[in-house]
Amino acid sequence: MRCLNRIRPESGKEHQLHAAPCFLVISVIYMLSLSPRTVKSQTAPPGTAMETISINSQAPSHPFPHYWERMFGSGRAILSLRESYRRDLRSVKEATDFEYIRFHGILDHQVGLYGEDVQGKPVYNFSYVDQIYDGLLASGARPFVEISFMPKELAANLTVHPFWYHPYPSPPKDWNRWSNLVQTFVHHLVDRYGIDEVSHWYFEVWNEPNIDFWSGEPKESTYYHLYDVTARSIKSVNPRLRVGGPATAQAAWVDRFIKHCAEENVPVDFVSTHVYANDSAEDVFGTHEAIPRDQMVYRAVKKVHDQVKASAKPDLPVIFSEYNATYKNNVQITDSPFMGPWLAHTIAQCDGLVNILSYWAFSDVFEEQGVVKRPFYGGYGLIAAGNIPKAAFNDFKLLHQLGNERLAVDSDSALVTRRPDGSLVIAVWNYSPPEKAGPAKQVMLSFRGLRGDHSARVQIVDRDRGSPLAMWEALGRPDFPSRQQQEQLRDAAKLSPPQVVALSGSDPATMTLTLPPYALALVEIGK
Repeated sequence: MRCLNRIRPESGKEHQLHAAPCFLVISVIYMLSLSPRTVKSQTAPPGTAMETISINSQAPSHPFPHYWERMFGSGRAILSLRESYRRDLRSVKEATDFEYIRFHGILDHQVGLYGEDVQGKPVYNFSYVDQIYDGLLASGARPFVEISFMPKELAANLTVHPFWYHPYPSPPKDWNRWSNLVQTFVHHLVDRYGIDEVSHWYFEVWNEPNIDFWSGEPKESTYYHLYDVTARSIKSVNPRLRVGGPATAQAAWVDRFIKHCAEENVPVDFVSTHVYANDSAEDVFGTHEAIPRDQMVYRAVKKVHDQVKASAKPDLPVIFSEYNATYKNNVQITDSPFMGPWLAHTIAQCDGLVNILSYWAFSDVFEEQGVVKRPFYGGYGLIAAGNIPKAAFNDFKLLHQLGNERLAVDSDSALVTRRPDGSLVIAVWNYSPPEKAGPAKQVMLSFRGLRGDHSARVQIVDRDRGSPLAMWEALGRPDFPSRQQQEQLRDAAKLSPPQVVALSGSDPATMTLTLPPYALALVEIGK
């Protein structure tokens, strides 16, 4: 993640179901005043937009891996030793079954891996490293190892980064000692966990070297030297280990990075980069377009995908190891139900263009700007301080239920998928930008291929369901909620039990839903 108060070096601007054996499941963004009884489709209020979405279970399809929930980012390495971090990790693991966790700072002084004695000789201490990675593996998560930042004792430049915990973004003053540090670190991991395990990990060299996380000058060429030395040091331990970069902000350098690796015969097993939906077109594309928030991530992902395909290494996996709807702290974005439609729309657009899209971050156990001062401040996490799930947590929980095969549908606000058992899962959304909520939208879902009578079981996330933000506001926005208030907030964040909606007709079978902005639901259709 980037610093919120820095100046961007590239632009000079501020950056900072079923009949018989199968059933149909539908994820729908909507608003219904549902009770446990069966209810009919409803009449839309005045001013409501209208859309009909036709769903054909025999439509053309393609594989749909859950690339958006394979990995999550988190606060720096040392925070993973806290029980609050591990509690939130278990919650997100249960909701999404993610595979990898990425964080900054495994080489930072708080972890204590590297030091020097009075004679200036290296001293290694793996006590916290072992506890950190043991804890991840015990939770069912594998490390996506970001090699960062520079230990103070090795830093050529002692100017610290403005993050609250003050990492050193410096090149090493001794490249041989840096290489030995990397080799010793990786050797220890292989010795402790075994090559059959560690070969499933990823090793990413540094974080956002094109901005203020790297003080080498010129940035790009000095980063390439860092990458070369680091990648070769990792591969010297075992060639089965996976290494990549350039881990840039703003989807930068990827084409030139691949060219460098190919020309210099430097090992690379994947490319990684970052983008945030409020990044500027100038920084990401070198243009002066006004790219809307719901298009930026897709546009950046496609740019990198196309660069890789046109490169000397067209089969390299593409990993966006950070993304989110904003790099700024904005309560009405990351803490709000806005995230559901934005996530669903982004997932639909980026399908087939990226191998891993890693949301930053899974928890607000996070200290880049300092100790968290209130539960809702626009933090990046899915879970607020105090283990309070946000709407985005429940959005991921519902989107987890999408199938692994995607069917064609003639709508830019719907995702139709199928599970291995033949059930269908559909996401439908009513996106509005966070600055101005649009009108409600009446959506008629028209299903072809269903046999017999069907009803829909519906779960929702909107302002009043599955989101604690309204309750926090009703409580007077306490900075430090009491234990009782925390329980109230956790209760408000719970998903409601599925409700039942009747479908009318047979072929097509239909249901009509009124969808406000910023709402997400899961609908199961079965007999």
